[in-house]
Amino acid sequence: MKAVLIYSGGLDSTTLLHEYSSSIALCVTFDYGSKHNAREIACAQENCKRLGIKQLVIPLGFIGQYFKSDLLLGGGEIPEGSYAPENMQATVVPFRNGIMLSVAAGLAESYGLDTILMANHSGDHAIYPDCRPSFVEAMDRAVQEGTYEGVRLVSPYCNLSKRDIALRGKALGVDFGRTYSCYKGGEKHCGKCGTCTERREALEGFDPTQYED
Repeated sequence: MKAVLIYSGGLDSTTLLHEYSSSIALCVTFDYGSKHNAREIACAQENCKRLGIKQLVIPLGFIGQYFKSDLLLGGGEIPEGSYAPENMQATVVPFRNGIMLSVAAGLAESYGLDTILMANHSGDHAIYPDCRPSFVEAMDRAVQEGTYEGVRLVSPYCNLSKRDIALRGKALGVDFGRTYSCYKGGEKHCGKCGTCTERREALEGFDPTQYED
């Protein structure tokens, strides 16, 4: 497998980066105008440099300009509380993964790679339509049909919980202090938004994160 990883700099994709580092030829990080983009990108750049893996940061400014989501810089306040559908739906960026996967498919074909890796997990399924197994399967078929070499989309964590991923990362020696999750995008994780709550639960017992609260 010679893969391109869609790499945000968050907990899940950083674990995937370490687990599959020997097969990853390229990481692609997207600057799409989210409140936490800058801090995620900084983490992604640091981790790619440490592992010696080539990284591209590709701007998708039209998403922040034209799409509607509280996750984006022009959107409303990030909700606080649990990582639950009724609380997190406002942070959905419409078809974000579909757009990013399309770019990754073009990169895979351009760089002679045969696989796209993405780090969605089971906790996303109820909230984000473009993280569900049915979406991954459909995009896998579409990418195969739309590339000369039949590039595949692989989602190793699709049916794992975030806790499962965190434990896997711990076993791999991932430094989670070099990852970023908070949707508010502050210097420290706010500790109150849904992603911070989920992060705390996933990293319980070995959490190096500095929270505001």
